[in-house]
Amino acid sequence: MRVLLVEDDETLAAGIARALRAENFAVDIAGNGEDGGHLGSTELYDAAVLDLGLPLRDGLSVLRDWRAAGRDLPVLILTARDGWSEKVAGFKAGADDYLVKPFRVEEVIMRLRALVRRAAGHAGALVACGPLVFDAQLGTFELDGLPVKLTAFEWRVLSALMLRREVVVERADLIERVYEGDADVDSNSIEVIIGRLRRKIGATLIETVRGRGYRLTAGA
Repeated sequence: MRVLLVEDDETLAAGIARALRAENFAVDIAGNGEDGGHLGSTELYDAAVLDLGLPLRDGLSVLRDWRAAGRDLPVLILTARDGWSEKVAGFKAGADDYLVKPFRVEEVIMRLRALVRRAAGHAGALVACGPLVFDAQLGTFELDGLPVKLTAFEWRVLSALMLRREVVVERADLIERVYEGDADVDSNSIEVIIGRLRRKIGATLIETVRGRGYRLTAGA
C-alpha cells in the first residue's frame, strides 16, 4: 500500500511516515498544498493523509480539485481545526475520514487500513483466498492458520493482490503501489518479489497473466 502524506510540520510528517513504513506502507511526503495536489493528481496512491492548514494551497482546495478531477483515493484529514463547521466543510469537500490533532499515530494507521479496505470493496476485516487469509485491519497474513512472515515489499504486493483477489492487477499498477516516488526500481523487481511470494504461500495461488500482470486466485 502506498500513501501520500501532505503535512507541512516536518517533525510530525517524519514521525507519521516512520510509523507507516514500520507497518509496511510506502509513503511519499509533500510539505505544501501545491506539491501535494500535484502528486495526488498524477501518482497512484491507496490513500492520502491531508492536513488542512498548508502553505501555498489550503488542504480543502487540494481535496476539492482531486474530487473534481475524478480522483477517488480515500482521504483522511488531519487537522488542528476541531470545530463542527470545519468538519462539515471537510466532508463536503470529499474527505472520507477526519482526525483532530493531537492524535495517536496508531489510530492513523488503523483508520488508513480501514479506508483502503473499504475502498477495495471489503466490508469485513478478513479477506480470504483459498487457504490464505488477510486481516486487513491488523495487516497480517495467515496460510492454513499459520502466520506468514513477509518483507515490506512482499507485503505490499500480496496485500494489493489480496484486496483485488480474482482480478488481474497490472504490473505497472503493482510497481506504483509498492515503491515510493523516489525509489530506483529494477526492471524485474516485481517478478523477483512474486517469485519469493510463491515460495512462501505456494506457486498455485498467484497466476501470471502474460502481457498484463498477476492475479491471486483460489482456482489456479
